[in-house]
Amino acid sequence: MKINLTIPIAPEPRRVAALIGILAAVAATTSAAQDEGPVEKINAEAAHATIVSTPIRGGLTVLSGSGGNITVLNGKDGRLLVDAGISLSRSQISQALEAIGTGPIRYLIDTHYHWDHTDGNDWIHARGATIVAHENTLERISTATRVDDWRFTFPVYPISARPTVFTGAKKTITFDGTSVQMQYYGPSHTDSDIWAYFKEPDVLSTGDTFWNGVYPFIDNENGGSIDGMIRASNANIERAGEATIVVPGHGPVGGRRELMEFRDMLVAVRGNVAALKGRGMSIEEVIAAHPTAQFDAKWGGFVIDSALFTRLVYNGL
Repeated sequence: MKINLTIPIAPEPRRVAALIGILAAVAATTSAAQDEGPVEKINAEAAHATIVSTPIRGGLTVLSGSGGNITVLNGKDGRLLVDAGISLSRSQISQALEAIGTGPIRYLIDTHYHWDHTDGNDWIHARGATIVAHENTLERISTATRVDDWRFTFPVYPISARPTVFTGAKKTITFDGTSVQMQYYGPSHTDSDIWAYFKEPDVLSTGDTFWNGVYPFIDNENGGSIDGMIRASNANIERAGEATIVVPGHGPVGGRRELMEFRDMLVAVRGNVAALKGRGMSIEEVIAAHPTAQFDAKWGGFVIDSALFTRLVYNGL
């Protein structure tokens, strides 16, 4: 199947469905310890989300619309998933999975600990999946984890929702004839991020180290930083060839060109914010100086707006 990897903004309705997933990242849903965050709105979005299924190649399909993008490898041995979406969308995700294939779900790979990528762990594990993740994902979901920028606390996950196989720095599993290579980024978006690279079809699932077409969230409180995001972006670019299909944590499927555009935006905004902070300006003064101005038309039109992204970069320096 031929796809165009040079279009950074996907056509409707796929872009709408993908960006609904970003809304889901604003707050942990149902059972999270709730503060004043926009939980009710996000619950409504996740509960009624439309799941868009995008076949790519090599038996791989991307499901968008509930939390982060979900990558599905389907074959005679069953199915392997990268990320799990939000459990309020279980019915819709289940229907989308059954449309792809009816074999058992053998593996679930968590790209990092955040709720919008792991909230479905419990029910997917109940369907037979072994959960694979970095050790820091287990650590984060085994305790209540506060994220002030989202104004909520991630809850403790039940034992059944926790990973039991760990990647360490690198790990490879072979599933249905496909080598699935996992590698730890080091602290980047969080302290738990890994990629999943499907070697034979040349498809890279990055989790939230890459947000295609929108400003990313950076979890400064739990191992993330702007410098870590830039390092992860460089690692993604090094991993991806010209023909590699790249599945971001949020946004439409892209390729190496989109990875480079994302990295270049991060580097430029970091430089602008660092220069202003270095002059002794407060965070409010830096936000007012609008250091993201040249990028806002492309990157600033959704949940992470210019002010919040500037704050995240400033606090991470």
